[in-house]
Formats: sequence, C-alpha cells, structure tokens
Amino acid sequence: MSDQTASVPVKVGNIVVWALQLALAAYFLYSGWLLFGDDFVKKFDEIGFGQWLRYLTGTLEIAGALGLLIPRLCGLAALGLFGVMVGAVTTELFLLDHGDAKLPALLGLVALVIAVLRRDTVKAVVAQVFGK
Repeated sequence: MSDQTASVPVKVGNIVVWALQLALAAYFLYSGWLLFGDDFVKKFDEIGFGQWLRYLTGTLEIAGALGLLIPRLCGLAALGLFGVMVGAVTTELFLLDHGDAKLPALLGLVALVIAVLRRDTVKAVVAQVFGK
C-alpha cells in the first residue's frame, strides 16, 4: 500500500471533523448571540443566579465557537464547550422545573468527540504554555 493510499482515510477523517467543528461553531455563534437578547431573561431568572450567568454563558459560547475555527485552539475550544454543556445539562436537570437536557447533552457529546479527536492540539498548547 502506498503512502498516498494510506493517507486518504486520514484526509477524509480530518474533513469530517472539520465539518463537525463548523457545524458546532455555527450553532454556538447563533446560540451565544441569542443569549445577549431578551428572550432568555426569564429562563435565567428561573435558574436563580442572575443575568450575569446569561452574559457569561453567551460569551463562552461565542469564544468557543470562534476557537473551533482556529486550528491551534480547536481542541481546547471543544473541551471548553463540553464544560459549558455539562453546566447546561446540570442546570436543565436540577434547577429548572421543566428542563430538557437532550440538546445540551448532544452538543456536549459532539464537543467531547471533537476534543478527543483534536487532542494533539490540546497537548501542543499545554506543552507550550507549561514548557513541557
């Protein structure tokens, strides 16, 4: 088997992961932007932590979405978005009367898959920051 034939599945896999990253980035850009509007004021009042959490969540979602588009940061961004979705699932299950955790759980799973598949970028950034 030639090197060219062996690299085809790797290239296809990379394209698929980038497609996932683009889709997730588009969702979180939209979702994060909506959190700065008035539509979510009532929901965040029900959560009980105040509106600062809405702004923080929106900022984290937008930052994570942009990070997914930067090759060097995509793994860390996915890991961060996974953390945001863990918080969202927890909130939906335990703090809201009629919470539905399916969508944040699915988004968190996709973010975790991307973080695992892009773990080399996470390792590179950690090594550069901590000098290892």
